[in-house]
Amino acid sequence: MKTRTYAGIPEKYAKLDSSKIVLIPVPYDGTSTWQKGSDKGPEAFLHASENMELYDIETGTEVYQQGVYLADAVTENSSPEAMVDAVHETTKKYIKRNKFVTLFGGEHSISIGTIRAFNECFDNLTVLHIDAHADLRKTYEGSSCNHACAVYEASQTTNLIQVGIRSMDVMEKTVMDEGKTYFAHEMAQDDAWMDAALDQMTNNVFITFDLDAFDPSILPSTGTPEPGGLFWYETLDFLKAVFEEKNVVGFDIVELCPNTQEKSSDFLAAKLYYKMLSYKFMGEDVEADTDDNFDEDETGLSKFSKFNNDEY
Repeated sequence: MKTRTYAGIPEKYAKLDSSKIVLIPVPYDGTSTWQKGSDKGPEAFLHASENMELYDIETGTEVYQQGVYLADAVTENSSPEAMVDAVHETTKKYIKRNKFVTLFGGEHSISIGTIRAFNECFDNLTVLHIDAHADLRKTYEGSSCNHACAVYEASQTTNLIQVGIRSMDVMEKTVMDEGKTYFAHEMAQDDAWMDAALDQMTNNVFITFDLDAFDPSILPSTGTPEPGGLFWYETLDFLKAVFEEKNVVGFDIVELCPNTQEKSSDFLAAKLYYKMLSYKFMGEDVEADTDDNFDEDETGLSKFSKFNNDEY
């Protein structure tokens, strides 16, 4: 049986040794509190990706030729804490192979483990959190590994910048750094927020992108849609600037809650992922050698990491 590859790309671009990029699906939906179904998000995203054109007009690139390895899904779901630990371990394993590591959830609690791994592997990390919700509760429903707590740990251990926020509990104001928070109603009135947010970032940036950051008029299939969100081109303008000006070390995308009657959200998620890869690698040549003898050091990622491969 033919091995499944990301977006149906040829297998020569999908081998672990020769791929610069790793994609880890995390089909987890253990702590959602309204609409269930984000555990089906990774499969809907992968299916949409298989029906997507792989030439990016804007950058003039076919980024899949950098190599995208589709890792085994993280399926641990015995408890939120066990899931976070499994995501942390898996993410760190691939970072330490000098890969550009990306994840697709699942609900936003997966990002606790993701961010923890990146923060351990990269100095002076900025977490760019693009979301409708603040997600700054220390605990929720008896666990610190809840989707409502997705970036609490990041607020304590990294340079957290939040963009698109338009829903939160009053207690989250006690944790939030409002000087690094860009509320949707303010962003709608003043596009200077993009430059301001960029100025607050350190060089190493990890992006966690909750799809409910988008306005539900363009992406309705998410567990907790909120009116007044981001639109496509303003989002791409911001992301492109981040990738051009900073060293984006990885990213995750979460909270696609697919609807069998509405496929445009799945396709938007697929395009967003591919766009982000295209921005990351648009200045890099495609490696001519894609066989099993590819030298991992040629990925160009190792110079960004602070760890020694013997540590893990």
